[in-house]
Amino acid sequence: MNFQISQLVEIISQTPATLKSLLGNLSDKWIYNSVDENIWTPFDVVGHLIHADETDWIPRAEIILEQSENPTFEPFDRFGHFEKSKDRTFADLLEQFADLRQKNIEILKSWNLGDEQLNLKGIHPELGAVTLKQLLATWLVHDLTHIRQIVTVMAKQQTENVGAWKEYLSILKS
Repeated sequence: MNFQISQLVEIISQTPATLKSLLGNLSDKWIYNSVDENIWTPFDVVGHLIHADETDWIPRAEIILEQSENPTFEPFDRFGHFEKSKDRTFADLLEQFADLRQKNIEILKSWNLGDEQLNLKGIHPELGAVTLKQLLATWLVHDLTHIRQIVTVMAKQQTENVGAWKEYLSILKS
């Protein structure tokens, strides 16, 4: 599939509503529990998505578009959301994520990016040279990865309860 901004926006604009629909009215047992202390809860994932929207996608795209002498990105703190989400409610996080994502999509659309801009490069601190197109495509896949992560954590909480059907449920094997 060829990369198109419109297809990116189709997915990333739906992520907040998808998460609110899936998680917005669930009990705390679904939101704050995980099957393993090293696996993020749905609460953690939404906090992480907010942190990424604040510090990763648009800020890095701006660095690329500025084409300064040193287009190196600031390192992304994958765990920076833990402190920021502390003492927040899940409803607050969902609302903040929806608002922030809408603003970021408006910024993205305002750039009217063409192929020339999408091929501009920035420097990732670990990966080296990356294009704007690669950064934006990663934004889309990052959202989908974390949606999968949430539903996997939720499904695995029922592993023992499904009994013999476990063999037919691929989500429990991942």
